[in-house]
Amino acid sequence: MSSWPAQAVNEIACDFQRSADTHLIRLTLPAFPDIIFYLKDESTHPSGSLKHRLARSLFLYGLCNGWIQQDKPIIEASSGSTAVSEAYFARLLGLPFIAVMPECTARRKIEQIEHHGGRCHFVSHGGLIYDEAKRLARELNGHYMDQFTYAERATDWRGNNNIAESIWRQMAREPFPQPSWVVMSASTGGTSATLGRYIRYQGHPTRLMVVDPENSVFHAFFRQGDPNLTHNRPSRIEGIGRPRVEPSFISGVIDEMMTVPDGASIATLGWLEPLLGRRVGGSTGTNMWGALQLAKRMRAAGEAGAIVTLLCDGGERYSDTYYQPAWVKEHIGDIRPWQSALENL
Repeated sequence: MSSWPAQAVNEIACDFQRSADTHLIRLTLPAFPDIIFYLKDESTHPSGSLKHRLARSLFLYGLCNGWIQQDKPIIEASSGSTAVSEAYFARLLGLPFIAVMPECTARRKIEQIEHHGGRCHFVSHGGLIYDEAKRLARELNGHYMDQFTYAERATDWRGNNNIAESIWRQMAREPFPQPSWVVMSASTGGTSATLGRYIRYQGHPTRLMVVDPENSVFHAFFRQGDPNLTHNRPSRIEGIGRPRVEPSFISGVIDEMMTVPDGASIATLGWLEPLLGRRVGGSTGTNMWGALQLAKRMRAAGEAGAIVTLLCDGGERYSDTYYQPAWVKEHIGDIRPWQSALENL
């Protein structure tokens, strides 16, 4: 590599060296005395979410492929968290960054992108982000990062400190070092691909459950296998669920899928807050609801074990949406049925 790409790769390596691993939070619930829950807390990354890992991998992938070049802008299609993380790495390398996102993206995410020196370019709805990002990349002679295509291949799923390897290393001394289930929601599908491939590569008995919000085609694709499926409404759980089948969503590595009602996702946020002493984002609510449904299944079968899921980002990004009852009532609806279900686990 010429001088600048080598310097850029080294800069990312230095940033990684300065970073610590994320915590694995253990959660025990009286309703499930034989089951231990674990939440991999990805909110502690410097850019605040699970997408920090993806952004690092995408930048390294682009640099080593010769796609990312000095002074040329980076453009991404993103609903927020990936853009925040990519803005972080773009600033680290001194590159301009533009996030193409729907107008409805949470205000706090927009502020964080701008904090890291990025610029936000808005479209009216999520289905337009792809073509607009490509157009901007052509017009500005930049690089379209395209997380939805490259997420599943930019990360080394065999190991190299990916999220799966980290989880199993942290579980090694736990009562059930081999989790019965890992539960993950999908946006690009990159993390579920990494988890599923790693589980198979290592020969672990763990099963992978991918949970999907309403208005997403992933679960239908998993059942039907039709890559042309689309949905005409965007997901109301920011960061997960897609209106089309993304190239990075690899259904063959998934054991089961479950659609989680949006009301259940939001109800679970409020239920988790006093248990964790903090707020979490919408995708974490989706993940935890799915984990609880699996726990009920295990309890009914008399099974003991561990369930691992992900705390994808913090709730401070959603203080004016998911944590505002008036907003929830208007945009999500009545969540009392799911609140009642959580109270009666």
